[in-house]
Amino acid sequence: MVLMTPAELLDSFIVQIRLTDRDTVPGHLVERDGPVHRNYPSDPGQRGAMIECPEGLGQDPEHWIARQVAFFTGRGQRVEWKTYSTDPVPWLHERLSAAGFVAEEVEVLMLGELGDLVHDVALPEGTTLRDIESETDWRRVGHLMGGVWGTDSAWVHDHLRAEQRERPDLMVATVVEQDSAGPVLAYALLRFSEGTDFCGLWGGSTDPRWRGRGLYRALLAHRARTALDRGYRYARVDTSPDSRPILTRLGLHQVATTTPYVLTPA
Repeated sequence: MVLMTPAELLDSFIVQIRLTDRDTVPGHLVERDGPVHRNYPSDPGQRGAMIECPEGLGQDPEHWIARQVAFFTGRGQRVEWKTYSTDPVPWLHERLSAAGFVAEEVEVLMLGELGDLVHDVALPEGTTLRDIESETDWRRVGHLMGGVWGTDSAWVHDHLRAEQRERPDLMVATVVEQDSAGPVLAYALLRFSEGTDFCGLWGGSTDPRWRGRGLYRALLAHRARTALDRGYRYARVDTSPDSRPILTRLGLHQVATTTPYVLTPA
């Protein structure tokens, strides 16, 4: 098997995922407005609308940005423009800010071979790892999410649960727990990008009292094995400073930064 370089991985990710709109939520409307790729829930009251411009914005970027502002403002819908450092648009961040988009935290896109994440990790005594689907388990995950990320994370949790309900074949949610009735100690998601070689590793959250004890690494290994069993080869992760050192040691590559810009209609 020939291993790809980080640059080749990034090129493959752009071709397989970004150019073909494979990074969309099941049930979303998927559209092209000139060079702009956008997907969004049909209900304007729902969050999760996204914009990208992997092929640039042509000779008049302000025109295409203004069209998205008008479109989503007209719907009264919050939207995130997901930018990458590789997007071929000069001064994109400044142009989005001038149009009313607000930058959120910068993350680093990491790509790599799933096989590099498969390793033996001993969980702390008395804990187990288990895939979930039930509403009861998702409520327990919601409690963990609220404690780790605050109440503003509730919409993300609800959005992900709805996504799994819509296409359970494309998402696996996994928890680490001491028992099925007690608190969730850590959880993470595996999302399959259908028709590609890539899967996404999302949602890694661990109770602060249980950090540094191998829970995140165990969840990584479990998800990697699951994805390999289904025929996927590559992992993609939008990483935080907490997860980045672990993934780097395991062999994933930092290939770009990604910054969300959010427009919230008044």
